[in-house]
Amino acid sequence: MRMMVGFAPGGANDMLARLIGQRMSESLGQSIVVENRTGAAGIIASEFVVRSAPDGATLLLGSIGAQCFVPLLRSDMPYDTAKDLLPVTHVGMAGTVLTVNPSIPAKSVRDLVALAKAHPGKLTFASGGNGNSLHIAGELFKSVSGVNMLHVPFKGNAPALTAVLSGEVDLIFSAVAPVLPLAKAGKLRLLGVSTQKRLTGLEEIPTIAESGVPQYEMSSWYGVFATGKTPPDIATRISGEVNKALQVAQVRNQMLGQGIEPTGGSPVDFQKFIASELSKWGKVIKAANIQVN
Repeated sequence: MRMMVGFAPGGANDMLARLIGQRMSESLGQSIVVENRTGAAGIIASEFVVRSAPDGATLLLGSIGAQCFVPLLRSDMPYDTAKDLLPVTHVGMAGTVLTVNPSIPAKSVRDLVALAKAHPGKLTFASGGNGNSLHIAGELFKSVSGVNMLHVPFKGNAPALTAVLSGEVDLIFSAVAPVLPLAKAGKLRLLGVSTQKRLTGLEEIPTIAESGVPQYEMSSWYGVFATGKTPPDIATRISGEVNKALQVAQVRNQMLGQGIEPTGGSPVDFQKFIASELSKWGKVIKAANIQVN
């Protein structure tokens, strides 16, 4: 079996694929190889799964970026996400953290907004590629705060964070786990979290909404997908194995330590959730006129 990941090693998608894949491998008694096929904001890995045999042997650890934002933003998709990818299990939810290089003279979200407005188009923000969740997080921030910042895409969230760490790019909306130790070491500065409430274990960091941008809220999600032609019985069995893995204390603790809340559920549950997300974010993207160039 294979678990495809559309992003570089070191990111949340990759971590979850390896964590869940290992437990599934132990339960099923067969190896599950994680393959990173990066590029095109996750489309390359997703298309590989779409074209695979409908036997459950090739899965995708997908996310809000590749399976929600990209289809809403691009008219040249090589497949129909709604028909060609089957949502199997909702794996987890996570917030992002607005993170800046310490050289940026902003100690709060309000400071950053003021700085960006004083120097329109000068600040840069990194993401793991056009249309991925970190890109949309930045574009949504620009829209609701009224600032102008330049987007700098990379081939994966890990290299995007490296660029912020080095000072090549000014800021990033990052998952919690990669930036927390760097912030504690003084190499990065955390300004605000994207969720409605402050994150467990990170209560000292205010939400972006309570820091002067009240309209801002965003939560990322992750899940397992199969090709759209996968029979229901196979999808149900895979879902059962993923849910079993999510109940393991070590898996849950590791996910929570990475800022990801385990979810789980049936294929039908996940399908309904994604339909609601596409509706929600479709309206947001249209209203904010967010575009991918």
